[in-house]
Amino acid sequence: MCEYNENRSRKDNAAEVTYYPEKSVKTAVNRKGGAVRTAGFIMCMAIVSVASVSVYKTYSEKAEAETFSAVSEIEAERDFGEEPAEDADAVLDEKVPDQTSYKSIIELSARTEDVSIPNIVRKVKPSVVGISSEFSNSSVSTGTGIIISEDGYIVTNAHVVQNTDNGIAERSSEVMAVLSDSSSHKAVIVGADSRTDLAVIKIEPGETALVPAEFGDSDDLMEGELAVAIGNPLGFELYGSTTCGIISALNRTITVGEYEMNLIQTDAAINPGNSGGPLLNSCGQVIGINSSKIISDYAEGLGFAIPVSSAQPIIDDLIENGYVTGRPMIGISGEDISKITAEYYNLPQGVCVRFITPDSAADKSGIELGDIIIGLNGESVYTMEELNKRLDEFSAGDTVNITVYRSSTETQFEIALQLDESRS
Repeated sequence: MCEYNENRSRKDNAAEVTYYPEKSVKTAVNRKGGAVRTAGFIMCMAIVSVASVSVYKTYSEKAEAETFSAVSEIEAERDFGEEPAEDADAVLDEKVPDQTSYKSIIELSARTEDVSIPNIVRKVKPSVVGISSEFSNSSVSTGTGIIISEDGYIVTNAHVVQNTDNGIAERSSEVMAVLSDSSSHKAVIVGADSRTDLAVIKIEPGETALVPAEFGDSDDLMEGELAVAIGNPLGFELYGSTTCGIISALNRTITVGEYEMNLIQTDAAINPGNSGGPLLNSCGQVIGINSSKIISDYAEGLGFAIPVSSAQPIIDDLIENGYVTGRPMIGISGEDISKITAEYYNLPQGVCVRFITPDSAADKSGIELGDIIIGLNGESVYTMEELNKRLDEFSAGDTVNITVYRSSTETQFEIALQLDESRS
C-alpha cells in the first residue's frame, strides 16, 4: 500500500550581490591649467564636428553629381538619336536602392495565397464564440469556441466545460454560448474527451445564421509561418481579442495530466479564456485549437494548440458517439511515485492507485486503492503517462498482466482490457 503524505515547498533562489564602492582618490588639480585644457578640448571637438559635416556634405554632393552626370549623358545620347549604352532607370536603381523592396516580418511569414490580418479577423470573428460554464460548486469558467456547422455544433476544450481537478470529470451543469452579435444561447455538451482536451457542444441557433469556420491542414504547416489567435483572454471583458505571431515549432510532445499530447507551439499570446479558440494560418483557416491549460509561470511567448489534423477524428467521434471509440482501458487513475518519494518511504517507484472506476476491468480483477502498479507484461512501469502509453498499444478484449506491489509483496493480476466508453 502506498500510504504517505508528501508536503512540498518551494523557495525561490535569490542571489545576493554585495556592492563594494571604489575608493575615492582625491587629486590636486591646477584650476587655471584645467580651464585651459577644457577650452582646448571643446575647440578640438568643434573642429572635428565641422570637418565631419563638411566631408559628408562633399561626399553626398559628389555622389549626387555623379548620378546626375550619368543620367544626363544617357539623355544626351537619346537626343542625338543614339542608343544609350546604359539605361537611365537602371542607373538610378543602382545608385538609389528601392526601399519598398524590403518586406515586413508579417509578409515574410505569410503564405503566397495569404490575406491581410484585418481580413482574417473579419472573416473568422463571426465563427468565434464565448463559452461560459457553471459547475455544482457555483464556480464559473469562461473560454472560447469555434462554430463548425450551420446547425449549431461548436468545438472547444474539454476543460472549458468540465472540471477534473479532483480526478473525476464533472461536467458543467449549465453551458452558455455567446455569439459575435452578443446573443446568448443555451448549449448542451455533446461529448468531451479529457485525454485530448477536446469537447463538442451544440446550440439551437433558431433564426440566427451561423458562420462555420474554414478548417485547414495542420500537417502542411511550416515553422516560421504566420499564426493568428482569436479568443476571449481573461473573460468576456476582452471578448474577441486578436493576437498574432509565428509557428514556433511543430510536433511538441507535452505531458498534460496523465497523457502525452502532440502540439503546435506558437508565440501568439494565448491566455486563460483563449481555451478552445482558433489558431489560424495566413489564409484565415483554422489549423489549431488553442489550449491555455498548457501555460508556464516562468516563460513568455509559449502558446500551444491542438493540431486540427489530429483533432478532427476526435471531433467526429464525439459528434457521432458522444465519446472516443476504440480505446482500451483498465479503469484506474493513479499518482506517480517519484524516485525521491520511493526512497524516502521505502516504496517501489510506480503508479499508486488513487481511483478505480466501478465495474471496470481493474475493479473486477481485485486491484485495490493504494496498490502500486510497477509492471505491465513483465516490463517496469514508473508513471501513469507511461502506463497509458503502453496500454494504447493494445485493443479492447486483449489480456494484459499487471504487476502490483501491496503490503511488501508483489502480486500478478490478469486483466482483460475493456472498451473505454467514458464520456469525459
